[in-house]
Amino acid sequence: MGVNTGAGVGARTGTGVGAGTEAGTGTGTGTEVGARTGAGTDAGTGTGTDVGADADTGVRDRRDGADPGALLAVTRRLIDLDSAGGGSAAVPLVRAVMREVPEATAAPASLAHTGSDRLAALAELCEVIGWILFDAGFHAAAHRVNARALALAELCGDRWTARLTLLNDSMLLAHTGHPRAALAAAARARGPRPLPPRVATLVLIREAHATAMLGARREPTDLMARAGSLFLDGVSRGDPAWAWWIDERELAGHRGWVAARVGDFDRAVPLLRAAAAPTGPSYRHLFTAHLLAALTGAGAWSDAERLIADLAPRAAGIGSARTTESLRDTAVRLLRAREHRHDRAPASVRDAAVFLLESLTPASR
Repeated sequence: MGVNTGAGVGARTGTGVGAGTEAGTGTGTGTEVGARTGAGTDAGTGTGTDVGADADTGVRDRRDGADPGALLAVTRRLIDLDSAGGGSAAVPLVRAVMREVPEATAAPASLAHTGSDRLAALAELCEVIGWILFDAGFHAAAHRVNARALALAELCGDRWTARLTLLNDSMLLAHTGHPRAALAAAARARGPRPLPPRVATLVLIREAHATAMLGARREPTDLMARAGSLFLDGVSRGDPAWAWWIDERELAGHRGWVAARVGDFDRAVPLLRAAAAPTGPSYRHLFTAHLLAALTGAGAWSDAERLIADLAPRAAGIGSARTTESLRDTAVRLLRAREHRHDRAPASVRDAAVFLLESLTPASR
């Protein structure tokens, strides 16, 4: 995620995000997130409770604004929490930042005379917060914070944070059912000039997801093939610091996910299996959820049942709302399929789906 930290977890992610009215409001986000967290909500399981409702951000406000170094330090803490436990684990610290750092919620226009270093640090902080809110299930708040991050990045001329924010928002817009807006955000991130290989790879991935959602079949596959070819060019000097996380496993996961979107489950399963892993950063658990969906789409019932047996005991501890939503949708679809003979899952798989739903229930309270 982070541009300046060099340790970001990566970009993940109506109308397209912009530096217009949404970015200028500067209100609502902290209140909304604070109101919906604490006792466990659809934002997650409360895996971030060790951070605490009164988490210390470590940012000491000065008369002339928050120190850029302190802003970058709290950004690193947010990234570490998200990587370890998903977006929900980082929400308490997000809440504290919104409360203790006025500049994080101020209208970007009011910060026009702020120094460029501080603006860049604030833009990066908001970009990371936007990603965390998305992963934790706060979609409207995430979109607003993305707009704020973009406006701040544009104020200080930080084009890489601006591009990363647009790519995050493209993923958010696709997730919330707005593929045309997602495609527009990706196109805006592309810009008029050639991009370094890893950034161009990510733009192509976002475009592939959006075009698949719009009903295309050949184009998403072609876009992912181009992304794979660019990935082989390696990381160039022109790539930003946050591009490191786009590795072979990440690419394989998106190739499998896009293949599943176009109904090519036989191709999707091995790719998602290569990307899924019980260990590693929390955001990769999403590929395990999509692997389960692809297995059921392929009618690989024994494999699906085994995967549920492995997932269910630890499902309540998954701190990513995106992951738990995908798992829940697959389980519900398996139970509803009993009404259709052509895709009816065996009884043992339907029983496993019930077990998975029961295991996920605490994550939605």
